[in-house]
Amino acid sequence: MSFLNRKSPRAQWHDYSGGLYFITICTTGKLHYFGEITDGVMQLNSIGHFCRQELQAINSHYPYASVPLFVVMPNHIHAIINIDVDDSKELCDSCYRTVHRKTLSVVVGGFKSAVSLFAHKNAIEFSWQKRYHDHIIRGLKDGNLIADYITNNVARWDSDCFRI
Repeated sequence: MSFLNRKSPRAQWHDYSGGLYFITICTTGKLHYFGEITDGVMQLNSIGHFCRQELQAINSHYPYASVPLFVVMPNHIHAIINIDVDDSKELCDSCYRTVHRKTLSVVVGGFKSAVSLFAHKNAIEFSWQKRYHDHIIRGLKDGNLIADYITNNVARWDSDCFRI
């Protein structure tokens, strides 16, 4: 299947310019670039610390976005990202191009680029998988299940589907 014919994993009925999203971003080959879990505790290395720092600073880079909960695992990250629709409004409502760029993919792409640039500048071997997984959070029950999954992800590492 060629790249041009590949079906997008994104919901065609949603423009990703507002809402709560659960995302998972994996490293290429699921290699342990961010550190290791030892005795039930995630031990971040330098790129893992940078990854955590960038997730905490998302709002300073993208004022319309926030990350209320996340976890950095050895070979992937899970995060809840909130894209605030009200903050997507520009002074000029006809500036469609600017508003259109305030989407989940812009935030995730910027985050991935920042981590990749840090690795490159520090001569750290690193790469992300090309895509990421997203789930549109639909209500309080869905959000609570996801928050529990993120909060307990390190403790469940031995049975994690991303562990190799």
